[in-house]
Amino acid sequence: MLAALLDGMDAALCAFGADGSVTHWNREAERILGWTADEAVGRPGLAGWAVRKEDADEVEARLLAASRSPGRQVHEFALLTKDGRRVLVRTQSSAVLGPDGRAAGVYCAFSEVHTQIDLERSIALSEALFVDASWAVVLVDADLRPAVVNAHAARALGKGRTAVLGRPLGDLLTQGVEELESALTHVLAEGTPPAAAELWVTLRSDEAEQTRRCWRSGFVRLASPLAEEPVPLGVGWLFQDVTDAKRTEQESALLRFRAQQLHRAGRAAGECEDPLEAAAVHLDFALAGFADHGLVDVVGAGADGGGAEDGATDGGGAGPASGSAPTLVRAIASPTGAPGPSEAVPPTGIPVAYGPGHPAAQALERCGSVRAGAGPAIAEGWAAARKWPDGTVHGLCAVLRSRGRTLGVVTFLRGPSRRPFDRADAAYAEDIASRIAAALDLAGRPAAF
Repeated sequence: MLAALLDGMDAALCAFGADGSVTHWNREAERILGWTADEAVGRPGLAGWAVRKEDADEVEARLLAASRSPGRQVHEFALLTKDGRRVLVRTQSSAVLGPDGRAAGVYCAFSEVHTQIDLERSIALSEALFVDASWAVVLVDADLRPAVVNAHAARALGKGRTAVLGRPLGDLLTQGVEELESALTHVLAEGTPPAAAELWVTLRSDEAEQTRRCWRSGFVRLASPLAEEPVPLGVGWLFQDVTDAKRTEQESALLRFRAQQLHRAGRAAGECEDPLEAAAVHLDFALAGFADHGLVDVVGAGADGGGAEDGATDGGGAGPASGSAPTLVRAIASPTGAPGPSEAVPPTGIPVAYGPGHPAAQALERCGSVRAGAGPAIAEGWAAARKWPDGTVHGLCAVLRSRGRTLGVVTFLRGPSRRPFDRADAAYAEDIASRIAAALDLAGRPAAF
C-alpha cells in the first residue's frame, strides 16, 4: 500500500536513510529525471548520477540538514537527468522520525521549478481575482449555483458574499436569468465561447422600481486537472456593469435615427402639393420606431372661431382664451388594421367624444405635452374610454402650435410590447408637432376640417 501511495503521488519523492543512501524513489521522480527505482534505490547519495560531482557535497548537505532541523526545508538546485540534462527543481525536505523519536532519515519531495511557478501563478491569479479584481467574478458550479463570489460581484448582485452561495440564479435575478443559465449550460457542454456577451438583467429586489442592468460577461469552463478525462467543475463567470455606456450608446443611436427621420420627412413633405398631405407624411415618418399609431385632432370651428390665439408657452400658461373648452375634430389618423400610410379623415366637423380630463384636452389646457399610461395592471376598456385603438397602453399628446395659435393636438400611441413614453420622447413629439402644425396652418384655418 505504501508503495502504491508513493507511486501515485503527483510530486516526485525520494527518501534517504540515516547513512545518506536512497531508500525510496517514486514514478514521478522517474518521469522527471529518467532514473528508475531499481537504478536509484540503494545508491549512496546523489553524487555522480543525479547531481554533478562538483555540486554533490553542497546539495546533499542541504538535504540531510533537514534531519537536524524542525519543520520543512525548501531549496532550489539543479539535478541531472539520465540523459545528462540539468533540471532546476524546488525541493521540500523533512526529517523521518523513528520509533524512538530520533531522525531515521530524510524524505524529499521535488518538482520542476517552472511547474511550481505555474502553480503559484495560478493560485496568485485566483486569489487576486477573488479579492482585488475590478471585474465581478463568480464561480458557478455544475448545478448553476454560485460557489465563490468576489466582493465586486457581491456588490453588483446587491448581496453579501456568503448570502449568494448555493442559491439558484432565479433567487438573485428577475429578468435575464434564462439567458444567463442558457449561456452557462452552453459553456459546460461546449467550452469557453470565443467572445464576451452582453446580458440585460434585473436584480430581484424589494424596491418598487427595478432598473435593468447590462453586464458584459465572459465565461470560461473549469475542468479538473487531476481527472484522466476532462470533468467540468463549473464555470468561471466574469462580468462588468456597462449599463451607462450602453444607454449612452443607445441614446446616441436613437438621436441619430430620429434626426434622420425628421430630415427625410422634411424632404418628402416638401414634394407634397397639399399641405394636409404633408402633415400626414410628417406623421408617418414619426411613427417609424416611435409609436404604433398616430392621431391628429384640430380645434373645432366653434371653439374660438378657428385656432385659439393665446400667449401661453410650452409647459404652462392660461390655455385657450375662450371661456368654453375647445372641441377637437379628427383630421388625420394612421390605420389601425392593415399597415398603410396615414390619411386625412373626411371633414365631417363632428367633434371627437373625448371625456373630461382626457390627455388631449389636458395638452390643450396646458399648452404642452401630456403622457398617459395604463399602469402595470391594465384595466379593461382603458383604451376604449379614451377613444384610442384597442391594445393601446401608452399615450403621448403634444399640442400643435403655429404663429402663436393652438391648432390642435397630435397623439402618439404605443401597445404593450413597447416601453412607456419618457421625457426624450416628449421632446421628439414636440418637434414633430411643430412641423405638423406648420403644414396644417398652411392648409388653412382649423375650421376647414
